[in-house]
Amino acid sequence: MTDRSNGNANPEAAIKDPDEWVTGDEPPTAAQESYLHTLAREAGEEVPEGLTKAEASRRIDELQAETGRGQ
Repeated sequence: MTDRSNGNANPEAAIKDPDEWVTGDEPPTAAQESYLHTLAREAGEEVPEGLTKAEASRRIDELQAETGRGQ
């Protein structure tokens, strides 16, 4: 069995730019859609139709900054 509880792991190393995602051109996940709509409602904004997974991720980041969520 492998011990994966390495206390030296860098959580930021797993964060990739959405432009580098292999699946970035796919439709957003259900979780992204739901959270994006929640954030947009709080910010008083509309969610554009036809976003990709990567675009949804970037928009979520923008709306989190705007609404103060995710800090």
